[in-house]
Amino acid sequence: MIRLSIAALQLAELFVSSLVHLLYGFYIFSTALAGDLSQALSDWIYKPNFDRGGLKEDSLNTADDLPPIVLVHGIFGFGKGRLGGLSYFGGAEKKDDRVLVPDLGSLTSIYDRARELFYYLKGGQVDYGEEHSKTCGHSQFGRIYEQGHYPEWDEDRPVHFVGHSAGAQVVRVLQQMLADKAFKGHENTNENWVLSLTSLSGAFNGTTRTYLDGMQPEDGMSLKPVCLLQLCRFGVIIYDWVDIPWLKAYYNFGFDHFNMSWKKIGVRGLVDCLLKNSGPFASGDWILPDLTIQGSIRLNSHLCTFPNTYYFNYATKRTRKIMGVTIPSGVLGIHPLLFIRVLQMSQWRHPPDVPPPYKGYRDEDWWENDGAINTISMTHPRLPVEHPSRLVVNDSECHPLQPGIWYYKIVEGDHILFIVNRERAGVQFDLIYDGIFERCRKHAFRKTPPILPNQVHH
Repeated sequence: MIRLSIAALQLAELFVSSLVHLLYGFYIFSTALAGDLSQALSDWIYKPNFDRGGLKEDSLNTADDLPPIVLVHGIFGFGKGRLGGLSYFGGAEKKDDRVLVPDLGSLTSIYDRARELFYYLKGGQVDYGEEHSKTCGHSQFGRIYEQGHYPEWDEDRPVHFVGHSAGAQVVRVLQQMLADKAFKGHENTNENWVLSLTSLSGAFNGTTRTYLDGMQPEDGMSLKPVCLLQLCRFGVIIYDWVDIPWLKAYYNFGFDHFNMSWKKIGVRGLVDCLLKNSGPFASGDWILPDLTIQGSIRLNSHLCTFPNTYYFNYATKRTRKIMGVTIPSGVLGIHPLLFIRVLQMSQWRHPPDVPPPYKGYRDEDWWENDGAINTISMTHPRLPVEHPSRLVVNDSECHPLQPGIWYYKIVEGDHILFIVNRERAGVQFDLIYDGIFERCRKHAFRKTPPILPNQVHH
């Protein structure tokens, strides 16, 4: 009887979580569509009398010596050109003239996304690597960028990166690839191509939410038979198999290199993907295994903190302690998409019959969270080896910035407070992004301070 009651509660929670996520996805999609229709109508009405002009999308003035700032989205995210005029970063890219917002696979592995990010900037056809592609069962080559968005990128013309959630870990993997000279035909790369990395709610050490959503705590790779991620897997496979061109142009999960379209694999291939005989969910080459604690440890064991790069992290949390008990910090301030997970993550207990993910693991260390990532995971890389870090209360405390140190600041907010809907964060949105861009422009440089466009020489 007790087991039946527990099963019923779990199914009820799965139903509610699925419904909330589905409704939020529909809200985002419909908001983007409504915005595009409104813009199209406005353009049609005013086109005879009004020419919008301006620069081409994502174009940069090559005469400007300021390093570009590249905003890298997280899981289920999107870049400029997807979902019409909707901005993943809530329009923050408009705060500086030299900002790029790449569109990477929203559910592809961190490795694959790092490869895509390189070719987005440098140009050429995305090369996922021969060995990796054979192991994971997908095409070696992907999207072609006829013209890179920053083809002059090198050690003398480095880049600032700002990553939200898993996007921050993507940049770390990319920097390690640059240091390892892992891009064929680009043997001159090194870690100094990255001038700075700023993370917003960065997933550096994994998250216990992956287990709540359906990853097995035993290995951090396989899925539970009945869970939210199984429903997600089913939906993604169908979406890619149906392969409606205009719909995939509007939003894409990023699995085109797995060739799951009905045109290529037919009905039999669809069945194989659903039964996990083929595709990204069979090989594990998708993002959720990378976001488990075990997966993050596997990634981090190959990643370095580099002495000439500046690192700054904003670690978010939406919990507080009352009499030693961690609970959500309020109800109204937490997005409905995340409230249940904030509560569940604040009460997380690693299964007692399963070996802990690392030596010295304690449940209570992972209770503070923002509804998606545990706060302990966002401050700095600490598993399997802790990297040098420094807590910042006031920004003035860390000036001048020292490279090779992970500065981090604790911010009250849930995981999506600083993306998509800027009105939710209010003034705090501007304070965060103004601080990020000012730090990139005035405090993170290697040789001499950069000359800002409106700066006058005396």
